[in-house]
Amino acid sequence: MALVSENYLRPPTERARMDQVFAPWRIEWVKREDKNPDVKECVFCELPERDDARENLVVAASEHAYVLLNNAPYNPGHLMVIPHAHGGDYTALDDAALLDHARLKQRALDALDAAVGPDAYNAGLNLGGGPAGGSVDDHVHTHVVPRYDGDTNFMPVVSDTKVVVQGLAETYDALHEAFAAQPDASDPGEDTAVPLDFD
Repeated sequence: MALVSENYLRPPTERARMDQVFAPWRIEWVKREDKNPDVKECVFCELPERDDARENLVVAASEHAYVLLNNAPYNPGHLMVIPHAHGGDYTALDDAALLDHARLKQRALDALDAAVGPDAYNAGLNLGGGPAGGSVDDHVHTHVVPRYDGDTNFMPVVSDTKVVVQGLAETYDALHEAFAAQPDASDPGEDTAVPLDFD
């Protein structure tokens, strides 16, 4: 068995073209008109201010950032780490917000390991609007998507169906418990985001 595909041993001009996987059903989600009818300005500014964190999927929070479960997850545990400061320019975040955001991403990975035990992760930011693929471009947020061996299958390609094997409420409960068990956290109850203190 070859360790490197023969395709990669060829000069770039002779390599086969990269396959593309299309997910045209996602455009309905991105272009929907009623994205958040109960939000006045910015969904990422308003959700952590609401009373019921569980209902709004806000699972943990630190001084400068918070963790929000994605309400249309690619996989169980798909979450976002979001600075409290409103703005779409990642380079405009001050040092305190950058450090806090990075620490909270680390804690999110720890919580996901404990709660859902994925085999790998995709993590990243969509910056700059539509071409970057994000549906909210005016408030920086980092997606963390747990990946599992065998989580890509024929369902989205053949039947326009994505199988997500765990409900949001169950994922929220498992992550809430995992965040609350961390050494710099306290458990405020299931309807409140777990506070994390990095000082």
